[in-house]
Amino acid sequence: MSTETPWPDRFGDSLMKSMGAPLGLLARGEGCYVWDESGKQYLDFLAGIAVNSLGHAHPAFVEAVSRQAATLAHVSNYFTTAPQLALAERLKRITGAGAEGRVYFGNSGAEANEAAFKLARLNRAGGNRHRVLALHDSFHGRTMGALALTGKPSLRDAFEPMPSGVEHIDSTIEALERSIDGSVSALIVEPIKGEAGVVDLPDGFLVRARELTAEHGVLLILDEIQTGAGRTGTWFAYEQFGILPDAVTMAKGMGGGFPIGALVTFGWASELFQRGMHGSTFGGNPLATATADAVLGEIEAAGLLQNAALRGEQLRQIIRDIGSPHVAEVRGRGLLVGVGLTTPVAGAVAAAALAAGLIVNAANDSSIRIAPPLIVGDAELALFAERFRGALDAVPAS
Repeated sequence: MSTETPWPDRFGDSLMKSMGAPLGLLARGEGCYVWDESGKQYLDFLAGIAVNSLGHAHPAFVEAVSRQAATLAHVSNYFTTAPQLALAERLKRITGAGAEGRVYFGNSGAEANEAAFKLARLNRAGGNRHRVLALHDSFHGRTMGALALTGKPSLRDAFEPMPSGVEHIDSTIEALERSIDGSVSALIVEPIKGEAGVVDLPDGFLVRARELTAEHGVLLILDEIQTGAGRTGTWFAYEQFGILPDAVTMAKGMGGGFPIGALVTFGWASELFQRGMHGSTFGGNPLATATADAVLGEIEAAGLLQNAALRGEQLRQIIRDIGSPHVAEVRGRGLLVGVGLTTPVAGAVAAAALAAGLIVNAANDSSIRIAPPLIVGDAELALFAERFRGALDAVPAS
């Protein structure tokens, strides 16, 4: 097909129909900004859905990819490499898994959660544990196991029957106390429900979940694919609740734009997987692990955990100070922010923002999701305030 054909037609003719129509064709990025094919600049406050933790074309990212690609990009899992070992050791340190921790590498968040689902199935206690608990309105991925864990029937219905054994419960302490007993193998939870519109769990929920799972020998698995890698102002959101899980899944921001996912296990959970039970051709290859190690190293060296905490508070206050009648509440932690709207106009607000040169996301009809790069500073926050205020003002109040 000729390249003179408009790109929307080329997309429609070539990409799977499961993909929605793109909002534009982006050509390049730098820092917190991207440019489309016409040269229009956008302030990127979505960061590839919490992926581009260092922004676009960061020197640490570019150098790591270039250096590793020039030496060794991939080997089979019959071998290990120095980048794989270095990243695994870093993840054990920053998660708090310690010496007993173990790391499994995959290529995405969904793959990390597939591994977590298999881990849950291994905690059977003689076959008596057959239930896996997850939350209503949660999101854990679109592969079949991860989709079974996802608490959104609209995403699952076309693919039923799902893998068995998963039960979805309300996000309340009362539901935890009713549901967790010796028949449960695992509870998997997002510390903040990102795809639901950045929805915080009730006060005390994670602490009580840790108490109940420990009491009954249940694995507590935390899905930190969207909240991890410094996004909420600490390496992982669970640190802010004073708990450690039995396993944590991660992806997105840890690679800074390079596809990678991981499952890290703690303590006794590290003994469940045995040789031959799981694997991945590309998982843990030197190109991915070298890049992720460099990204996490830069987050640490540049003080971006602290920046995420500081800028996140500033960002939430900016949104409150706008005083728009559209804004009902501001949610989230660090640089993962949800704006709850008074009416279902999120799509219109996101479209108005895009027209004004600001990328945010309508997570659902009444929620805007905001997740800028962790490098965001005063200039970007000031520009966001101007453009987001304009987007809210452009949508008529009902």
